[in-house]
Amino acid sequence: MEEASKVSRYLYTAIVLFLIWLFLTASLDPQELAIGAVMSIVVAAFSYELFTTRGLGNLHPRRVAYAIAYIPYFLWAMIMANLDVAYRVLHPKRPINPGIVECKTVLETGAGKLALANSITLTPGTITLDIDGDKYFIHWIDVKDSSVEGASQNITRPFEKFLKVIFG
Repeated sequence: MEEASKVSRYLYTAIVLFLIWLFLTASLDPQELAIGAVMSIVVAAFSYELFTTRGLGNLHPRRVAYAIAYIPYFLWAMIMANLDVAYRVLHPKRPINPGIVECKTVLETGAGKLALANSITLTPGTITLDIDGDKYFIHWIDVKDSSVEGASQNITRPFEKFLKVIFG
C-alpha cells in the first residue's frame, strides 16, 4: 500500500476530526461550526502523521458505504448477543459452555484488527483476551466449535466481511 501525501493525510484527519466535532456537539449553529472547523484544523496539524497513511483514500465511496452499512449490522449483532446472554442468565439451567478459543483473522492493518477486537468485545458473550499477529484469543460464553476455523467462522468472519473493505 502506497503512503498518501502529507496534504492528503492532513485533510483527511481534519475532516474526520470535524465530523467527530459535529457528532459530539449535535449542533449546526454557525459559531459552533466555525470553532469546530478551526479546532479540527489546528489539531490535525499536530496529529495527522499518527492518524492515517492512506489519507483521503480512506474516503473512497466503497469504504464509506461499507462503514455506513457496518453500523446497523454491528448494532443488530449486539442486540442479538444481548438477547442470547439474557436467555442464558434467565434460563433455570443456565446453558453455557464457556471456554477460550483461538481465531484467525484475514485483516492486515492495525486499525482493522483493533476494530475487530473491539467489535468482538462489545458483543456480549465474547471478550477478546489477546491478539498475537493474526491470532485472536477469545473467551466465548458458549463454545459451539473449538477448532480455529470453526471459532473463526462463528466469531470473526461476520465482522471481517465489512472491516476488510473499510480498513483494507
